[in-house]
Amino acid sequence: MKMTRRVVTGKPREVSQLESVETAVRANQSTNKQDKLLGTENTSVKVVDGTKTRKVKTDHLLRVDDHDFTMRPAFAGPAIPVGVDVQVESLDSISEVDMDFTMTLYLRHYWKDERLSFPSSTNKSMTFDGRLVKKIWVPDVFFVHSKRSFIHDTTTDNIMLRVFPDGHVLYSLRVTVTAACNMDFSRFPLDSQTCTLELESYAYTDEDLMLYWKSGDESLSTDDRISLSQFLIQKFHTTSRLAFYSSTGWYNRLYINFTLRRHIFFFLLQTYFPATLMVMLSWVSFWIDRRAVPARVSLGITTVLTMSTIITGVNASMPRVSYIKAVDIYLWVSFVFVFLSVLEYAAVNYLTTVKDGKDRKLREKAREQSLPCTCGMSHTRTMMLDGTYSEADTNSLAGYTQTPMVPEEPEKQERVVVHLSLDSESTGTKKKGLRGFHLINNTHAIDTYSRMIFPGSYIIFNLIYWSVYC
Repeated sequence: MKMTRRVVTGKPREVSQLESVETAVRANQSTNKQDKLLGTENTSVKVVDGTKTRKVKTDHLLRVDDHDFTMRPAFAGPAIPVGVDVQVESLDSISEVDMDFTMTLYLRHYWKDERLSFPSSTNKSMTFDGRLVKKIWVPDVFFVHSKRSFIHDTTTDNIMLRVFPDGHVLYSLRVTVTAACNMDFSRFPLDSQTCTLELESYAYTDEDLMLYWKSGDESLSTDDRISLSQFLIQKFHTTSRLAFYSSTGWYNRLYINFTLRRHIFFFLLQTYFPATLMVMLSWVSFWIDRRAVPARVSLGITTVLTMSTIITGVNASMPRVSYIKAVDIYLWVSFVFVFLSVLEYAAVNYLTTVKDGKDRKLREKAREQSLPCTCGMSHTRTMMLDGTYSEADTNSLAGYTQTPMVPEEPEKQERVVVHLSLDSESTGTKKKGLRGFHLINNTHAIDTYSRMIFPGSYIIFNLIYWSVYC
């Protein structure tokens, strides 16, 4: 059997690597020899580039991947305490029509999660942004009775997470929330309103999560520059209670209460003063002649329409509540005063018309009674008084002695006739005056008494109104 010998012409891989290393070493030694000969030997200490060293990732430091962070800390154990504090940045608006308020605040949570503890020689905390929040467990706090709310995201999500070496966590976010506020307008605009912002865990009952104010009343802080156009902020305070839901159980609920008192000066200028001036303007008609019908009627209608406009404008900016507000009482009483001034002139005009009709009848009767009276007198006396003679009268005088006439007697007789005529006219006028005396005085008395009764009654109403509501 013939044996063939195989000759390997190539070098093994290990030998090739070794030879390359030896070649590099010899090249380096030759370079060093050249540096020594030239005097250019590098004597500086070599600096290590820290950017090229391998670092431990934060996720690995916090062991995010080693635990199920969808479960709360100490699961199946006692309830985890979560402290809360709030800093109110601004109170943006109060809406009476929608019965809500808008507030911007910093909401901070404090709890301990031992799964996030990490070794640290300096005991310094680590701060992260909102990207880590999606990988760990955080309290699911929401705003009860909230209509709209959002977390600010300019220029990035306004979320901060700070983790301490022992596992304590600070979770802060900046939120703007619009929440309902049950307002009572029975004393509007002399009212005070108390609104409440409520915080509660959505999923965890009091057996799993215990919400509490971290520092009591000091857990709520406000900016001194907070102000509103219509309200004066009187005070902020905190409370906490348990809330029960029949389907899920008991939950810890935190309350942020703040009391607001409305500024009255705006409504004095826009509502109360105009209404008062319209009422006073309606009283001017009491000093206008009752026969100036266009002046008094136009003045009354103008004041009534102006009061209607004021009432409509106030109610347009208010919710349609089913009870009477304080401003409604004032405006409607003022409207009644203005309307009564119109009715007062209607009564005066009616009585004046009735009086004029009766005066006209009395004058006609007085004219009829102003003729000479011939009752109970002889024909001879009558003719002498009249100064005229008819044929019948001449025939009736045939059996009487004719006596000469004295020239002065006709003058006396004429004076008698005039005296009788004047006497009858004065008698008729006297009767007319006696009948119309009370009517004339009553017609004037309505305006006279109104000048005192209307202002006096309105002043008394104002005293009672402001003493009750102020």
